[in-house]
Amino acid sequence: MSSQTTSLGAAGITSRRGFIKRSTAVAAAAAAVGTLKTPVYGQNQAPSANVTGANNRIVVGFVGVGGQGKGAHVDQSLAHKDENNLAFAAVCDVSKTRVAAAQKDIEAKSGNKAEGYEDYRKLMERKDIDAIFCATVDHWHTRVGLAALNSGKHVYIEKPMTRYLSEAFLLADAVKSTGKLLNVGSQGCSDMKWHKAAEWIRAGRIGPMVMSQGSYMRNAPQGEWNYDIQPWCTPDDLNWKMWVGDQIKTGKPFDPDHYFRWRKYYPYCAGLLGDLFPHKLHPYMLATGNPEFPTRVSAVGNHKVGTDSKATGKKATKYPRDVCEIIQLIAEFPSGMVMHITSSTVNQTGTQELIRGHKANLFMAGNRVELKPEQPFASEEADDYVKPDVAEGFAPESVAAHHKNWFSSIRANKQPNCGIDLALKVQTVISLAEASERLGMMCHYDAKTRKVTDGMGREIHMPTYGWDKNS
Repeated sequence: MSSQTTSLGAAGITSRRGFIKRSTAVAAAAAAVGTLKTPVYGQNQAPSANVTGANNRIVVGFVGVGGQGKGAHVDQSLAHKDENNLAFAAVCDVSKTRVAAAQKDIEAKSGNKAEGYEDYRKLMERKDIDAIFCATVDHWHTRVGLAALNSGKHVYIEKPMTRYLSEAFLLADAVKSTGKLLNVGSQGCSDMKWHKAAEWIRAGRIGPMVMSQGSYMRNAPQGEWNYDIQPWCTPDDLNWKMWVGDQIKTGKPFDPDHYFRWRKYYPYCAGLLGDLFPHKLHPYMLATGNPEFPTRVSAVGNHKVGTDSKATGKKATKYPRDVCEIIQLIAEFPSGMVMHITSSTVNQTGTQELIRGHKANLFMAGNRVELKPEQPFASEEADDYVKPDVAEGFAPESVAAHHKNWFSSIRANKQPNCGIDLALKVQTVISLAEASERLGMMCHYDAKTRKVTDGMGREIHMPTYGWDKNS
């Protein structure tokens, strides 16, 4: 699901070792001086009891409450607060306006008086919070996620899980060491037709997987992500230094264009690869029934249409985008399956959503999965006859269903639909695709060594903060 600007608190930790060291210090300090003041819950509400039972209340906090963070997470959580048995403790954002708006809605719709923070680390010190939503700009996902996991909180993190590949393994290690659950906000994973496809594939009903294909297409004549710049966005309202963080060395002064339209610029985002591709990669890799790390990935894209130059009025922008307007990705996996995903912001005609097997194909459309045998296996007289099948009536994908799966998983202590194992492998595909497109080469990946090489076996130094042109 695409997002507008979301934001968070102060500069974080530059290394995992440093983070652990500071986390220990924070914990010690909290023990010495006492915890922060507990929020006032609504009438007849109480903090959770460590979420040990199916009916225990879950107390949540929100980091990043603009755009996606407000509309998809604060608002959806409030709309389904009773069925999910939620209480609302805190919100965090570097914008005073956005903090105030989220607090106002939470109190009006739940009775909770949520504490407001500019610095996410203050929220993490709260012992009464069980789980957090992280809907920040992408380059803050890892620091917020690590802080939450290491302070004993479950994490729902927006896609893409991380800005760069090395960060994904830091989160995976933290999930393993803390025992807390992480769910990525790719709501297609809670659309049960993909789980039905995985069931059929594991049962061998389409034979060995051969290829899968999908697309996420849009057409924005005045430029995708050229969101309106709001008048409240001033240096007095917004802590620009905190939003940029110390990991990005842009040297830019306060810049509302970068704040609202960050998905256009490489320092903060991988563009289509970070915003739209996860909505296809997560479900398609889930549907294999056994998600794998890729063995090689290639991606080709460009921004030749130049929609930013055509933006007028409120959409007018002083900077052309770094990221692509069109991009195609091809990934190969150890099983032999090849995946082809396409995305665009300048043409909205999509491709057939399809999983191809040696014996049969799965057509993934709307609320149904249709299994159609390949011609050599379609006759009942064939030695290896495949019977056609249809499964339908699945509810459409929704953020609410994905939230509910996460909360249910917390209570049952089981992996959610877009948990760390799937998310780590998807992030690997995304990151290899970004490197491939920006470097102009095929990226080969060794899951055992975590090394990325070119076709000649030479190691590729992957994009990261401060890397390369436009980064």
